Amino acid sequence: MSAKPVFQTVNPATGEDGKAYDGHSLDEAKAVLGQARAAFEDWRRTSYADRAALMKTAAAVLRARKDDYAALMTAEMGKTLADGRAEIEKCAGACDWFADHAADFLKDETVDVGGPHAFTTFNPLGVVLAVMPWNFPFWQVFRFAAPALMAGNGAVLKHASNVPGCALAIEGVFRDAGFPEHLFRTLLIPSGDVAPLIEDDRVAAVTLTGSVGAGRKVAQAAGGALKKVVLELGGSDAYVILEDADVDLAARVAAAARMVNGGQSCIAGKRFVVVESVAEAFEQALVREMAGFQAGDPTSPDVRFGPLVSVAARDEIHRQVEASIDAGARLLLGGEVPGKPGAWYPATVLAGVVPGQPAHDEEVFGPVAAVIRAKDEADAIRIANASEYGLGSGVITSDIARGTRIAAEQLDAGMAFVNANVRSDPRLPFGGVKHSGHGRECSRYGLLEFVNVKTVWVEGEVSGME
Repeated sequence: MSAKPVFQTVNPATGEDGKAYDGHSLDEAKAVLGQARAAFEDWRRTSYADRAALMKTAAAVLRARKDDYAALMTAEMGKTLADGRAEIEKCAGACDWFADHAADFLKDETVDVGGPHAFTTFNPLGVVLAVMPWNFPFWQVFRFAAPALMAGNGAVLKHASNVPGCALAIEGVFRDAGFPEHLFRTLLIPSGDVAPLIEDDRVAAVTLTGSVGAGRKVAQAAGGALKKVVLELGGSDAYVILEDADVDLAARVAAAARMVNGGQSCIAGKRFVVVESVAEAFEQALVREMAGFQAGDPTSPDVRFGPLVSVAARDEIHRQVEASIDAGARLLLGGEVPGKPGAWYPATVLAGVVPGQPAHDEEVFGPVAAVIRAKDEADAIRIANASEYGLGSGVITSDIARGTRIAAEQLDAGMAFVNANVRSDPRLPFGGVKHSGHGRECSRYGLLEFVNVKTVWVEGEVSGME
């Protein structure tokens, strides 16, 4: 019998230990895979109407327990209660949306081949193994799980080790909504046990949201097992601020983009590439906006910005800030570690950011805005694209046609927003290019990731078909 791990939670606001959870041994995890595969064999034959009814019930369960789940996120990874409630509502909305649209998106498509009856049909693949991160502990899971289950798949979740309570709560949502037992299961296992599960024949496909390093490991294991994999990895999103931009609007968008989830988001704006002629005014306006994010008790209803996820994560962010300053960046705001327990770090603005500094070259996963100056539009686009990442991007300009052209044609990213901060939405495809991963979540494209797109060709007359 393989060893069973223990998962100890830590409150990021205080640094104190929270609840500990007994994990699964690898043998137990493989037994769960067998149960999930058996549940899938029945589930795949259910109607879209039956699946939708249960998914709508899952949305109702989420809304009924919104406050409890928000408090759980606050305790385990430091999210403010307000953000936690909003995250649960977003999950419920995704459940409703996929329940309403899956049948239409996955209906058979007839193809005219000039005689025989030919069509494309969409069959579920099997059990999808999901490896998920801590920063949006409910949303990251539901944006894969709602479409995967509606397509007829089963699912097994390996969540981040610091949010075990959230992971088990999500399993409880589907169980209490009436989904078949074992169709969606949570495994509390260490990262080292992921590869053996990917190699198991009862796993049909894999999805991961996380770091580039984790993505490489999962992709290598999935490739070796010849299994489909969707990867949503890191980002160093660039926003291009052009010379005709409303500087105050640009600063508001930039601050909102940078401070999503306390800056702990793959799609948080991280690099703000501003044309030289408006750079000084933009820097001043950005400092004013970022200064409005004062860190406070995440359980307070009025607090917009709480602690970071851990002291170790905070210390790494501070290292990146100090190394950038040592290499020539100018500190305009923040940049000091508070002298109190917990994973606290202030909203920070760096200017004079250039290649060779961590704030320019690396993903800074926290509340640090990096301002980079460009000569003109072409130079700004060049700088924005000069990154290993390509998840989200933005353009701030008063010329909507110009901004739309740049967003649609010139920014190397999976998403590009004009005069607004990047966000995910169940109606729109979500994902990136380059080292930000491949594949898409959300929308019809997310549904299609985990189905067998099957061609059917029929010679002769088919009774009951027109």
